[in-house]
Amino acid sequence: MDCFREIEGKQAHDPLFHRMNKPSRRVFVPGPIIVGAGPSGLAVAACLQEKGLPSMVLERSSCIASLWQLKTYDRLRLHLPKQFCELPLMGFPSEFPTYPTKEQFIDYLETYARKFEIRPRFNETVSHAEYDKVIGFWRVKTVGKRFEETEYMCRWLVAATGENAEAVVPEIDGTGEFGGDIRHTSYYKTGKEFTGKKVLVVGCGNSGMEVCLDLCNHSASPSLVVRDTVHVLPREILGKSTFGLSMWLLKWLPMRLVDRFLLIVSRLMLGDTARLGLDRPEKGPLEHKNGSGKTPVLDVGTLAKIKSGDVKVCPGIKKLKRHTVEFLDGKMENFDAIIFATGYKSNVPSWLKEGDMFSEEDGFPKRPFPNGWKGECGLYAVGFTKRGILGASMDARRIAEDIEWCRNEEAASYDHNHRSVLLMKSSSP
Repeated sequence: MDCFREIEGKQAHDPLFHRMNKPSRRVFVPGPIIVGAGPSGLAVAACLQEKGLPSMVLERSSCIASLWQLKTYDRLRLHLPKQFCELPLMGFPSEFPTYPTKEQFIDYLETYARKFEIRPRFNETVSHAEYDKVIGFWRVKTVGKRFEETEYMCRWLVAATGENAEAVVPEIDGTGEFGGDIRHTSYYKTGKEFTGKKVLVVGCGNSGMEVCLDLCNHSASPSLVVRDTVHVLPREILGKSTFGLSMWLLKWLPMRLVDRFLLIVSRLMLGDTARLGLDRPEKGPLEHKNGSGKTPVLDVGTLAKIKSGDVKVCPGIKKLKRHTVEFLDGKMENFDAIIFATGYKSNVPSWLKEGDMFSEEDGFPKRPFPNGWKGECGLYAVGFTKRGILGASMDARRIAEDIEWCRNEEAASYDHNHRSVLLMKSSSP
């Protein structure tokens, strides 16, 4: 492309550029660069491919959807029905169950990548990305498996590393003294290795609840640390998905009425969760989700284990000692292992150097859904809606449409200017 040759020409005669930049492989990318080959990144790449727009996907791991393939427990299934977890342009196979297994979802993603000819560049970690105002391109620096450095230059940059890029592990006094197994759920696979052991699970979201159930099923003795309020809902109501039913009701009723309905039905089906140590937030489940981003727990059997005493509910942790946990209420208890089901966080601020679109505090777009997908200078975000794959798919379509529009506008402007130059040359004596 002529613009790339012009940039190279400017840099060749710029001594400051050579002094400030270490020698590394430099690659000009004619289309967008997508950082992250999870479901969100794949969705954007597929939507662009459908419009005839090639893209480059950079992935720090050795496979697509590395969180699903490498950092999830064996019994995991989609928490929502499959129709709410489809990526754009391709549905799930009809023979898949309503709640596909982890293996089925990975198979779906790999089939998706093959269908849309998405071939990520694996084992390339983006260390720095910054917009160069002088040349009007993004500079994206990566480090390879053998520490080789590459600098990519592109017109459009899509941050698709998502909400779950890095594990969150709280700092607790005495962690080094505990002496037992301490791990995040990203390193938990199955309860088999904890058979006969007392295990403390920290965090009462969907993962924490399901890990407790898995531990029970493998004859371990789990306890659950509940540090905050939580909404627990039945996964299905009268044979219908609770999530799907909620989405249908929201078409006709205000959110507060739908919340009231969900709480009444949950009380009838599950009982008073506060009596089990699971206090509900003041706001209803949907309103709480909108405000805080915290997803309600969809019960898959853990609540029955809490009621039966197979899972014990505990308050927050004050400190750890040798195989001992001291809780905030002053009680102490021995445990063989601790599993942190404390979620994940965005890592965007560690590599993307811009101050307008993303918050430095939490790594999410500053503008809330549905307006957080587009920034300035060709910067986009996907997978940060706090609305799962459904939200990511919506943003992926928007991003592809916007990039297509930008490309067409720039091409039209270039053609117009080119014709003007030719006309001036032909009319000159």
